[in-house]
Amino acid sequence: MWSLDDTIAAVSTPMGEGGIGIVRLSGSQALAILQKVFRPASRGASTLESHRFYYGHVVDPESTDPVDEVLAVWMGAPRTYTRQDVVEIHCHGGIVPLRQTLELLLRSGARLAQPGEFTLRAFLNGRVDLAQAEAVLDIVRAKTEVSLRVALEQLDGRISAQVRAIRSTLVALLAHLEASLDFPEDEIPSLDVSTALTQAHTRLAALLSQAGQGQIYRQGVRTAIVGRPNVGKSSLLNALLGRDRAIVSPTPGTTRDTVEESLNLRGVPLCLVDTAGIKASADPIEVLGIQRSHQALTQADLVLLVLDGSEALQQEDLEIAGLLGNHTVIVTVNKMDLPRVADADSVLPNARHIQTCALTGAGLPDLENAIVECVFSGQVQTSDAPLVSNPRHCQALRRALDSVTLAQNAWQERSEPELVVVELRAAANALGEITGESAGEDVLEAIFSSFCIGK
Repeated sequence: MWSLDDTIAAVSTPMGEGGIGIVRLSGSQALAILQKVFRPASRGASTLESHRFYYGHVVDPESTDPVDEVLAVWMGAPRTYTRQDVVEIHCHGGIVPLRQTLELLLRSGARLAQPGEFTLRAFLNGRVDLAQAEAVLDIVRAKTEVSLRVALEQLDGRISAQVRAIRSTLVALLAHLEASLDFPEDEIPSLDVSTALTQAHTRLAALLSQAGQGQIYRQGVRTAIVGRPNVGKSSLLNALLGRDRAIVSPTPGTTRDTVEESLNLRGVPLCLVDTAGIKASADPIEVLGIQRSHQALTQADLVLLVLDGSEALQQEDLEIAGLLGNHTVIVTVNKMDLPRVADADSVLPNARHIQTCALTGAGLPDLENAIVECVFSGQVQTSDAPLVSNPRHCQALRRALDSVTLAQNAWQERSEPELVVVELRAAANALGEITGESAGEDVLEAIFSSFCIGK
């Protein structure tokens, strides 16, 4: 996976029917391989110019049979995505022409790319750092406009620039202290170590302070809708989505399995999970659905406990509420269009209570506001500071912050300078893992193996 010598090829667009599909090549033999299979329509195009599209046909060099009518472009290094020679062949967007074109390229000297290998080469060749390379995948997977903006900021290098600045401060401190230890007889210029450590600590803490929001925008919030049968859980799911996704019936127990759907709620990606009504049952199918409801509950970041406000509280309501002690819960008192009977305020009194009518949409804006406030604990970011959204980056920042804290303590207690050096080196290495300056092969393999083939 780490060799840069091979010329790699892959289909870079999703398989299926579409207007166009793109096959990509990268490597020193990209142009030579293209010339084996591509026949320009213009007779004057025997020498292909870099960064210029040519119309023609992909042809089997052995049988001379045409495979597809295409546009082809060769881009000479280093002004390419990988900083190698890159070729793109724009075929018709069907499975057969893409597969046959790729097979011709492989027969002509290319090998099939590994997952993420094009972006890996961009990283290894210095076009992007590791954080920027990871942002490519975040852009592809972005589910909301806000998550896309967060990923674009990371691709633009805003996170990397802040991390490098902090790391540069730590490396300068490290060099100063090591020089003082190695050459005690020399006059080493003075440096305010305490102030520099404090500044690094403050900047690391500031990056981490918004990391929770960044991860929410990147990963989304898994939200389980729970309650006993026939309280309006499926109706609430449909109301939040603005369309009929789950079957709604006055017959209790209509939902036998979990129903999952994505929702963009004011920039926050939610995974809504409608669950089967939790109750005692002897029906084996219903029991299986209830087991899945319990599983969805354990995996949820947020729970909407739905109560029927038009009926008196039942023992099942209280038993379900008793399962939610460790969760963030919004008690949703449904059917507010009917006379209220339930004493819902007594259920999880410390949780937020919202009245709704899933059938008419009444109360839904209040519920949406409550969801956003619960997700961000009332602290929605309004500044232009970049958000750290990658869990790997958050872990590295926390390790760096812990090491800087230990270095501060050692310096203030006038401990051996070697202890400060050890912690500074650990902090610098942790930050280097974010940008790739000190990331090992196991980290790189774990990151790029999550990419699709062709990216």
